Amino acid sequence: MTLTYGTVRYRSLEGKSVLVTGGANGIGAAMVEGFAQQGAKVAFLDVDAVAGQALAQRTGTRFLACDLLDIEALRVAVRQVEEAQDGVSVLVNNAGKDDRQNFATIEPADWRRLLAFNLDHQFFASQAVAAGMARKGSGSIVMLGSVSWMRGMPGMATYTAAKAAINGMTRTLARELGASGVRVNCIVPGAILTERQSALWLTPEANAQFIALQALKFRLTAEHVARMALFLGSDESAGCTGANFVVDGGLTQN
Repeated sequence: MTLTYGTVRYRSLEGKSVLVTGGANGIGAAMVEGFAQQGAKVAFLDVDAVAGQALAQRTGTRFLACDLLDIEALRVAVRQVEEAQDGVSVLVNNAGKDDRQNFATIEPADWRRLLAFNLDHQFFASQAVAAGMARKGSGSIVMLGSVSWMRGMPGMATYTAAKAAINGMTRTLARELGASGVRVNCIVPGAILTERQSALWLTPEANAQFIALQALKFRLTAEHVARMALFLGSDESAGCTGANFVVDGGLTQN
């Protein structure tokens, strides 16, 4: 299904080079599709080659298979995108995995792997594009956080630790890179209805609970997050850096 991402046409995104990590499914796929509809040159990385190739073919975007736990492979992939698309103007560090864990049985290897999946690549992908953005005197890096750390969600210690760290990293990188014209912001999604969420955790009770807790009485989808990414990638957000942009329907008001 092809979605239409709002009624806004961001002229500054036309022809702009965009890179999305974890772009084959869910929120990432919505971002890939949204930027492509804006006329951007879009590349995305993902370990899911089947879904990635299908999305690339459907949207006319560039897909590179990449395991984001392999930082050297990530660096190589970023260089390939920069060479193919004359640099990277917008980086969206979308990839993440909100696996549930039993606090009492988490082992160091499990902790490190999930932390790396949710945190490490966001830093090293940002590091990889920063020099090229600085040479051009502009760029937008978009991190992906989560309201889960604000709400202290049980069963998600590693995930919430990573997402809380992204909050601090966003503010620091905004200072680090601001003088070179590079902006760094963070989208903080709430309870987003994706295929993964529906398959693993959605029940009628959970659905009703989220709607009851939110100020807005409808379930948020990947499209709502993608619209914020388009804004942050465009020149309309030129004065924004070091900030959290919460997309949660008012969930964290309670």
